[in-house]
Amino acid sequence: MTAPTATRALTGSVHSFDISTGVDGPGTRFVAFLAGCPLRCQYCHSPDTWYRRSGMPTTVDELVTEIRRYERFLKVAGGGVTISGGEPLQQPAFTREVLRRCQEMRLHTALDTSGYLGDRADDALLDAVDLALLDIKSGDPGTYRKVTRTGRLAPTVRFAHRLGDRGIPIWVRFVLVPGLTDDPTNVEEVAAIAAAVPTVERVEVLPFHRLGAAKYAALGLPFPLAGTAPPGELLLDRVRGQFREHGLTVC
Repeated sequence: MTAPTATRALTGSVHSFDISTGVDGPGTRFVAFLAGCPLRCQYCHSPDTWYRRSGMPTTVDELVTEIRRYERFLKVAGGGVTISGGEPLQQPAFTREVLRRCQEMRLHTALDTSGYLGDRADDALLDAVDLALLDIKSGDPGTYRKVTRTGRLAPTVRFAHRLGDRGIPIWVRFVLVPGLTDDPTNVEEVAAIAAAVPTVERVEVLPFHRLGAAKYAALGLPFPLAGTAPPGELLLDRVRGQFREHGLTVC
């Protein structure tokens, strides 16, 4: 079925796209990074995606045409399409229509989000999501505010339960930053949030890195965690163990 003209003409701000394997969902993925995010996470490695003006105006049709170039390859590779950011739910209508068109192509769809803007996702958007990659930045509200510098935890938790109620599979992502997110109580609270949602399939504990530091320098911005070292194996093992104690599969 051909999408209505109004839908095809719907324009979003796309920062970039890439092909990845084993990082942004199952199989090999076409990953579209949308521009714009309301959070300012201390460990963000893509400050160049914070503002919508940093992206290229792109219609649904234009992005779907690009995806079609890889359609056969993605299917053979057992992959699909992931809409990431920035924060894709800052552009909910554009995100919804791209995901819907991908489902029409029988491509697996994934939404990579913090859930902070989850209330903007209508039922039609969630109907087009086969997998949610949910970044739970912290379980303690105070730590969440410290990490994001602007956000609140409650919207993410509310969105997680909404996904669960709709039966949408979830891969939880948690960035482990020594001295910021590693407090045992904070980790326990993230684990409790994840364990309370029945469709959480796995938790990915992602070690903090400084690979985005050059982007901050190029933008003339200070990197908030320039003096923070990546977590060691002992800390990673402890945190992964805390999630496993809640019955969660950990990667």
